[in-house]
Amino acid sequence: MIAPPFPPAPSSSPDLDPAPGSAECVYAAEGLTKEFDDGSVQALRGVDFHIIKGEFVAIIGPSGCGKTTLLQMLGALDRPSSGTLKYCANSLPDLPEPAEYRAHEIGFIFQAFHLLPTFTALENVQMPMLETPLTVAERKERAISLLKSVGLEHRLHHFPSKMSGGERQRVAIARSLANGPAVLLADEPTGNLDSKNTELILELIIRLQQERQMTLVLVTHDPAIARRAGRTIQMKDGRIVTGHETAPAASLT
Repeated sequence: MIAPPFPPAPSSSPDLDPAPGSAECVYAAEGLTKEFDDGSVQALRGVDFHIIKGEFVAIIGPSGCGKTTLLQMLGALDRPSSGTLKYCANSLPDLPEPAEYRAHEIGFIFQAFHLLPTFTALENVQMPMLETPLTVAERKERAISLLKSVGLEHRLHHFPSKMSGGERQRVAIARSLANGPAVLLADEPTGNLDSKNTELILELIIRLQQERQMTLVLVTHDPAIARRAGRTIQMKDGRIVTGHETAPAASLT
């Protein structure tokens, strides 16, 4: 990890829901709410959960249930209206520099890829490293290594418009790993892909998460994808309605 502003989370345990004060918590939320339009829209309604280091947790539920809002909270892209949300015992809403947390601790994978269209794959992957102490040569070397790790060493100098949807998502995954994050936050990462690429991308994300011992929180509406997680959090109408262990790495088919 490059210049991490937070201490690393300690090792995980088989406990699926550690106590709020447990040193094994990466994320801990209590009474989390989010309101929009002066309270007329309640996206989150008193959410409580804990996530430990190294877990693969799927947040599942229908559109509008609050799962993407919750993921944005974990990424410090939005603030709760009330309640507490901590990352490694640090209050996320009170971080003095949330951009540093996003840059050094979090890797984001989005449904829409969000690649810069006028930059090559190699240049896109280097973008998150621009604010790091790495030299130009070191950034390029790291980007090449990451693109190789996702099977795109033959696409280094291709622009997004010249790549398939699956390839663009692979570039986005490589970019998400640019600064060695402790956590991957994935928002419907296969939502724009066909069934074949869905399987390939999901396998890739799981492999990288396990190899790099990252915590993975993935939002999906697809039960088949959620079954790949070690634990699922089911949401409905802004609330968590159930959370349970699943069989890790189960097949999509």
